[in-house]
Amino acid sequence: MTRVTMSDVARAVGTSKKTISRVLNNDPNVSASMRQRVEAAVAELNYRPLTSARSLATNRSFTIGLLYDNRSPSYVMEVQAGVLEACEAQHYSMMVQPMVSTSPDFVEQVDDLLSRHQPDGLVLTPPITDHPQLLAYLRKRGQPFASIAPRQADHCIGVMLREREAAAAMVDHLVSLGHRHIAHIVGDPEHGAGIWRLAGYRDGMARAGLDVKPEYIVQGRFSFASGVDAMRQLLALPRRPSAIFAADDDMAVGAIWAAAEAGVSVPDEISICGFDDTPIASQVWPLLTTVHQPVHEMGRRATEELMLRVLDKGEPGMVEVDYEMRIRASTAPAP
Repeated sequence: MTRVTMSDVARAVGTSKKTISRVLNNDPNVSASMRQRVEAAVAELNYRPLTSARSLATNRSFTIGLLYDNRSPSYVMEVQAGVLEACEAQHYSMMVQPMVSTSPDFVEQVDDLLSRHQPDGLVLTPPITDHPQLLAYLRKRGQPFASIAPRQADHCIGVMLREREAAAAMVDHLVSLGHRHIAHIVGDPEHGAGIWRLAGYRDGMARAGLDVKPEYIVQGRFSFASGVDAMRQLLALPRRPSAIFAADDDMAVGAIWAAAEAGVSVPDEISICGFDDTPIASQVWPLLTTVHQPVHEMGRRATEELMLRVLDKGEPGMVEVDYEMRIRASTAPAP
């Protein structure tokens, strides 16, 4: 079998290779009828452009890099799927790179990655989105990037969720069930989401006229193990809480595990809820009450905003997506 070339597509359409190239590179100065004819010929001939040839012609790599430093595999997989969907829509490839943002040479590692692979843009996930040295470096370099859930959204493009509002709504739910002794397992302090969700917890407690007890706020790390440790601390208190709001699902599931270990029934003796609505929320028993964060959509929308910048096809900005409450079996009226 011989490889179908751009010349073959041009002959089939009855036009020039330059016109085919303009269509494939989403040039806006192509008529709708010509675009339809070219796309039909590309599909019929099963033409696949060589990335190397496109790169030489346009001085682009046609690659978007996704950088992450996140302990939740389900979160990372959902973000990847969304970024990939947006990349494929523009005939781009995705490069996924795990990083350790606390490493002393973190910025140097990113510089090396950019030098070796030269991606056209980067998608940053928390907590990398809030790394001040990296952000300063990328802006100085002129490297296009989009941020998912940055702590400071000013002068950024990407996507964010009203996390503080959503966290307060979860406390409202617990209060509506009669709970007055509500604890919070806090997320990573270096992560914007941890700060917003703690603030939302405080908002919800204040709205209900409830005191926030210092012993009811326990530090976690957005991991199952930290949820287990935090729950053990809370269960050891002289007056244990009747409800736990964990800042993510992994910690909430860790709390459910620790409750079972201690012989405490969920939700009959203690209610537990989380945040994110990752797959584990509907796999654990009892099914977890949580806030649905559309992580797949957030990955896609952030990449779409980045593509506007990379392809110079519009004015990108910071997009806000909606949350939804997922009320399931892990919360019940206060005992």
